[in-house]
Amino acid sequence: MRSNALKAVAIGLLSALFFTFTYVFNRAVVSGGGHWQWAVILRYLITLPLLAAVLPFQGGLGALPAELRAHPVPWLRWSAVGFFLFGLPLTWAASSGPSWLVAGSFQMTVLAGPLMAPFIYRDARARWHAGSLAIGVLILAGVMLLQLGNAHGSLDAEAWLAVGAVVVAAFAYPLGNRKILLHLERTGVRLGAVQRVFGMTLASWPLWLAFAAVTWATIGPPTWREVGLAGGVALSSGVIATVLFFHATERVGRQPTALAAVEAMQAAELLFAAGIGAVFLGEATPGPLAASGAIAIIVGIGAFAWASSREAPAVDAVEGDRGA
Repeated sequence: MRSNALKAVAIGLLSALFFTFTYVFNRAVVSGGGHWQWAVILRYLITLPLLAAVLPFQGGLGALPAELRAHPVPWLRWSAVGFFLFGLPLTWAASSGPSWLVAGSFQMTVLAGPLMAPFIYRDARARWHAGSLAIGVLILAGVMLLQLGNAHGSLDAEAWLAVGAVVVAAFAYPLGNRKILLHLERTGVRLGAVQRVFGMTLASWPLWLAFAAVTWATIGPPTWREVGLAGGVALSSGVIATVLFFHATERVGRQPTALAAVEAMQAAELLFAAGIGAVFLGEATPGPLAASGAIAIIVGIGAFAWASSREAPAVDAVEGDRGA
């Protein structure tokens, strides 16, 4: 059992590395003179066929086609929140600073789901934990230190907008994800992780196609560089990282401590983003103030993992709040 937990943690760490490329590639698009609009549009347009290629190895479509025909409204609504309202502000924020800044700020999503629980559920899950709220304050303080360090001690209006954009993204993804899971609980339909991500991606396509038409008309078609970088995000984050993360959580679904440790590995995204950004994009590494914020975020996520391992009951499978 211990060996299985260690393997799951290692897989979780590897998934964090591939999730990191979202921030790095988005930053590469913006810093190279590209348009953030095409970065996010192409990411989701390319993700769908990539997931389609993976589906045959994950049980096929299963009950998904019948589910989408029977309940199109919840899928359209919560995919719009979980993918469209998540992807737009997060990618726009790439223009606000180095990739580690966005990666660090987005770690607020660790607590976004638990904080929204009373507004989502109507059972025992609908409660706050004082410890989680305290840890949330620590993570929020770390995010503000990151931003202040990048802005040399003073946040201007643009920096505050970037913070707000990342906050919206950090809450939108777990909200859409959990609402779809809750809908499936109520209908009794069982879908695998890849099937669910494929369904949400497909349901969000009308919005991405409409946004693509507007973007094409206003700024022109995408360049091949933008297509390539967006394809990198789709492959690394939308497929590889998502499959690895869900595989890791499935391995330790009955081990709350190991499960929390796997989820805590996402804190490594901040470190990966700082290193990759410095080497490949020439970004400045975090200064003393920003570094202290990064440490606070990592400590906060570690504390959250520890608290979760003490409180979480053993379950058949837990998937977490990560995905395409």
